[in-house]
Amino acid sequence: MASYIAIIHKDAESDYGASFPDFPGAVSAGSTVDEARAGAAEALGLHIRGMEEDGQAIPEPSSLEDVMALPDFADGVAVLIDAPKTAKAVRVNITAAEDVLNRIDAYAEANGFTRSGFLIKAALDKMHAA
Repeated sequence: MASYIAIIHKDAESDYGASFPDFPGAVSAGSTVDEARAGAAEALGLHIRGMEEDGQAIPEPSSLEDVMALPDFADGVAVLIDAPKTAKAVRVNITAAEDVLNRIDAYAEANGFTRSGFLIKAALDKMHAA
């Protein structure tokens, strides 16, 4: 199982954030470092599953030296997050009004998700809140 570097950072007046240099768009946040790290693990899993569903190649993990040399990540704290064990993706068909699907696609793209990744995250968030 591969492990990927997440960078945890905190700006003044904000929660902790976590992002993955190897997966632009895979981000999470939390009010504590532990919450940000836990969210990063979930975000990584969702992002990788979305890439697999879209037939995209999963990158090899970057080295810590390479990541810390990037200006955007130099001030953060690096943590390793294990990539999820991949499960066989199952293609499903859904029916949605065209305008709703367009709004979903726009939101997903603006927030760094694929359509599948966003729909899965939304469903998991809803079930977790229930």
